[in-house]
Amino acid sequence: MSDDNIIDGTAREIREPAPVKTTKKIPARSWVVAAIAAPLALGAAGLSLAQGNAFQPTPVDPVAIQALAPSSATAIKGEVAEIFGNKFVVQDPTGRALVETGPAGEDGKLVAKGEAVTVQGRFETGFLHASVLTHGDGRKVVIGPAGGPPTGSLDWAKDKLGLGPTPDVPALTAAVQAAGYGDVRVTGRGPRHLEVAAKDRDGREHQLHVGFDGQVRERPVPGARL
Repeated sequence: MSDDNIIDGTAREIREPAPVKTTKKIPARSWVVAAIAAPLALGAAGLSLAQGNAFQPTPVDPVAIQALAPSSATAIKGEVAEIFGNKFVVQDPTGRALVETGPAGEDGKLVAKGEAVTVQGRFETGFLHASVLTHGDGRKVVIGPAGGPPTGSLDWAKDKLGLGPTPDVPALTAAVQAAGYGDVRVTGRGPRHLEVAAKDRDGREHQLHVGFDGQVRERPVPGARL
């Protein structure tokens, strides 16, 4: 009789325990990012959608250059006399004005020397900051941000998907007039408000914040004398 232990040599498969399936919760922010990216993923269609809602300021009649005063919405008409990068000089029979165009005019090709132009924008500290440029042949160029909610925000995504609030401009203009202002000019748009330039009964310029709910609030006019 042997003292050796007999070991069963039959091979057996050792099974690993099955992995436990877990459901990963998607953060709410991811849904927001997806909503923002959706229209952009549509390529040209998404771009068209974004551009279709571009804001355009209320057109205003040009004034003589010598009559320019601090204002959120004014315009001049004349001939391009000089070009300095993203700035150019407009001349009319009464004087000259320096126009600033920001990144849109950095190549110096936005206008041509000697051409007739109409420039609308914000006048302060001696500069006319252009928002709309109209060439002599009638071509119109909107300069600067399109307005509306900040790019990439949830309000911006809703706007691009057609789910954001739509301002009733005639009704909001009427609310401004009811508050005692005239010569109402819409100059910009925020997520839930309009930026408005208007004049009081004495002809003084005011800058207003007008909520989509009709609330009218005054803001200081840049460069204006108090």
